[in-house]
Amino acid sequence: MDFLHQTWEMEDDAPVIYGLEFQARALTSQTAESDAIRFLVGTQSLKFDNQIHIIDFDDENNIISKSVLLHQAGEIWHISASPADKAVLSTCYNKTSESRVVTCGAVWRMPPEWESGSHESPDDPHNSHNPQNLELLCHLDNSAHGNASSVLWEPMGDGKRVISLADNHALLWDLTESSTQATISSSATLEGKGQLKFTSGKWSPHHNCTQLATANDTAIRGWDLRTMSQIYCIENAHGQLVRDLDFNPNKQYYLASCGDDCKVKFWDVRNINEPVKSLEEHSHWVWSVRYNHSHDQLVLTGSSDSRVILSNMVSISSEPFGHLVDDDDLSDGEDNHQDEKSKEPLQDSIISTYEEHEDSVYAVEWSSADPWLFASLSYDGRLVINRVPRALKYHILL
Repeated sequence: MDFLHQTWEMEDDAPVIYGLEFQARALTSQTAESDAIRFLVGTQSLKFDNQIHIIDFDDENNIISKSVLLHQAGEIWHISASPADKAVLSTCYNKTSESRVVTCGAVWRMPPEWESGSHESPDDPHNSHNPQNLELLCHLDNSAHGNASSVLWEPMGDGKRVISLADNHALLWDLTESSTQATISSSATLEGKGQLKFTSGKWSPHHNCTQLATANDTAIRGWDLRTMSQIYCIENAHGQLVRDLDFNPNKQYYLASCGDDCKVKFWDVRNINEPVKSLEEHSHWVWSVRYNHSHDQLVLTGSSDSRVILSNMVSISSEPFGHLVDDDDLSDGEDNHQDEKSKEPLQDSIISTYEEHEDSVYAVEWSSADPWLFASLSYDGRLVINRVPRALKYHILL
């Protein structure tokens, strides 16, 4: 399938780059923050105390400021932020227990001072002095269930429900007592031969948040959280391991996936025999795929080919004709040729390929506060903040 590679002529702001001194693969935007542009990055160091960097971006002056919190529990493999409380987050981290490495999940609170102007410029030679510790709220104690690969917060929820994926278990937790207690309310187990293991998952924002999608090996599965039973299974969704999933925020049955076959695929889960669309623009494993929260034709992907790609998947978006589809648009109106022309879906295209990274890009995330801004993180600790090309932004808005 040929995709247009469009160039959007217009002067755009340069990317802004921030370097952590440690390797890193965990990134999230601060979900509950709708005003400030803020991302959280978790480090992976074997020798030193690990850290969470709170990255604030001043959009008007193109300046990054940061504050650092200590995460002494271990190297961070996954980070996610509460949808309800800016100061609360979860991590999955490695720790050594009885001479073997286990991956645990926990919920943390940032100290009260993190927001009170303790931010520094990354170039300040005195920065990172006396970073504060995160406060442990509770462990998602999954020792009976294996290693935690991710913690998912209920979308748009009150911050009281999370799912942890641990080996072949999906565990639904209730957080009580201001998140200091976690109890398992229900669970689902992946049955089958061999060592089955969830690699990633996504809690659907649709259907009253009663559905979960998970990836294991080359398969994608849907689960009904009310019964913890499987509702669909796309057996060979990718030729190799599926790395990441994301739901279209505006189309309840649409799901994006990416994997080690270098492909990004888009699915309608009502018809799982084949993908609605497939992208093959990366030359190595694709680790991360994210729909824009407001304009679902904009899709970000990050890969270990060191590139971030922004695609305009307008034909399968909620606005395939450049505006929201109404039933009236699809009625048998007058046979006006001009009318027919405007009813052809717009063509999908690759908007931009970003080459600021020199190492595997493990995570891409849209800002929760600014729909036109996104961050990407590569393993060497480089965080890059980019914007959607201005001409495309106006094209979508006007």
